[in-house]
Amino acid sequence: MTCRSIRRRAAIATIAASIVCVASAVAQSQPERIDGRPNLNGVWQAMGTAYWNLEAHSAEALPGFWQLGAIAAIPAGQSVVVGGGIPYLPEALAGREANRAGWPANDPEAKCYQPGIPRATYLPYPFRIAQGVGDILFAYEFASANRVVHMGERVDSPINSYMGWSNGRWEGDTLVVDVTDFNGLTWFDRAGNYHSRAVEVTERYTLRGPNHIDYEATITDPNTFTRPWTISMPLYRRAEERAQILEYKCVEFAEELLYGHLKKVEDD
Repeated sequence: MTCRSIRRRAAIATIAASIVCVASAVAQSQPERIDGRPNLNGVWQAMGTAYWNLEAHSAEALPGFWQLGAIAAIPAGQSVVVGGGIPYLPEALAGREANRAGWPANDPEAKCYQPGIPRATYLPYPFRIAQGVGDILFAYEFASANRVVHMGERVDSPINSYMGWSNGRWEGDTLVVDVTDFNGLTWFDRAGNYHSRAVEVTERYTLRGPNHIDYEATITDPNTFTRPWTISMPLYRRAEERAQILEYKCVEFAEELLYGHLKKVEDD
């Protein structure tokens, strides 16, 4: 055997070993499956500025909070709306402008109300997905909000609520959640984007790696929008040791905003 043949065989062996190592690493990085489905268990969080405004927006000062300087300013952000803009009906657009004019006092987030879906997903707080072989629990840090995604046979909602009613199913490796029966009192963001009680949200959770979910939510509300529209963003698994959601019971922080006008005014 010539030296050239030996070098060639050695090179082929090295390449083969590299392929085996890469394949092994990829296999090890794949998340464990539950009942044949992707394992979505963990603490997740969105990154970005969708909580300020789903649509593209520039950095902006908040004049009413000038004492905080740059701390109380809106960071610039790109749109997470597929196609760029939210297709409001002309008469509904006026409602958004009224919401903006009254911010923050009339924002449900400021009042510590449960945020609704999809807003709970991209608030600047983590949330936990608890998945087994049946129903799936979503627990959110903000306002201790939570919801059960009913898997299997569709379950009817007993009442309208802030978080709506969630029925889920698997389409291949994508968790699809149909959320209905909202009370119409939640917003999509701090920019005043909103919906009516007729809104229906279809969420899609697709695991793209051990620490990354592709999230989509399609909003249908003929009372507010000219057509269905979709938001899309990645969600990231919190990787620190013992990651967990903590308590953010914010009711007491909102008491002055909600009930301050009811306090007895002492005579001078």
